[in-house]
Amino acid sequence: MAAAVPEPSAVARGRGVLIVRNTQSGTAVIRADPGELIAERLPDADVRELGEGDDMAEIVDEAMRADAPPAVLGVYGGDGSVSRMAELARKHDRPLLAMPGGTFNHFARSAGIVDVATAIDALERASTVEVSAVEATADEAPPILALNAVSIGAYPELIDERDRRRAHLGKWLGGIVAAWVALRSAEPLTIVREGRRARVWSVFVGAGRSDPKRVATMQREDLDDPTLDVRIHHARGTRMRAVASLAFGKRTAAVLRALKLMPPRSDVERLVVPEFAMTVRTEPGRPSVFVHDGELEEQAEGGFRLRCVVVPDAVTVYAPEGGAPPAR
Repeated sequence: MAAAVPEPSAVARGRGVLIVRNTQSGTAVIRADPGELIAERLPDADVRELGEGDDMAEIVDEAMRADAPPAVLGVYGGDGSVSRMAELARKHDRPLLAMPGGTFNHFARSAGIVDVATAIDALERASTVEVSAVEATADEAPPILALNAVSIGAYPELIDERDRRRAHLGKWLGGIVAAWVALRSAEPLTIVREGRRARVWSVFVGAGRSDPKRVATMQREDLDDPTLDVRIHHARGTRMRAVASLAFGKRTAAVLRALKLMPPRSDVERLVVPEFAMTVRTEPGRPSVFVHDGELEEQAEGGFRLRCVVVPDAVTVYAPEGGAPPAR
């Protein structure tokens, strides 16, 4: 159900807008601090800093209990921060103001939100779009909302390795080292789906349809498409192909494909479905994890059951008319 979108006059100068800034996002890239721009264009907004150890849900829930709760929930951060705020916007029936401030900003790019100014322009024009999402449930844990994709296998293990090295090397250099480690140590894992076993390098469950030529469905092509686009990369090729398949950009993927490093189409099974469930089995000593929009979730050793369901019209998002430019 679509959230009520305030008239532009109701949120003029940021009145009734709560913005949570994740100061930990975007550490892998150099970008201008948006503080001055936000203060100039939305001087009446309630801006909170999300530091290490802070809980976004606590900040939002406290604001919603106030005598004059915010009419719009905004966030400045990466994909993980945007997805967490989207879940809270859905919970409180508020539109989402997503300001890209991460390393990749997959969702923001899909929505055509190229920078903070574009997001503010959409707010001032009351330009919105209804966005479908993935709701992922691991075993008996509470469901998690994802705007881009949920995945198991090579990508979560790469994120796990990167996060282990992040404190010493930083996100960017840690990612390079993690990719090198993955090239040497990646192993397939076993999934069980509908009574059938399969050895796979990875499984990506994307919200809405993505480029059919890719394995990593991180950047969706249609925000309101009420389907899941599933890519199962069967373990028939090399570790090199397993890691190469994680390429997000079209140009990078094209180069890797020309070098014959990308897996052939026969190795990648594609399903377009409203829901998808599997049991994940991991070998002793291997991480039992999954990733949703770049955020790592650790599970019990040995494996877990993961169920993903599409949620149509999960959240109302401020976005420019016309949507996103062509993916690069």
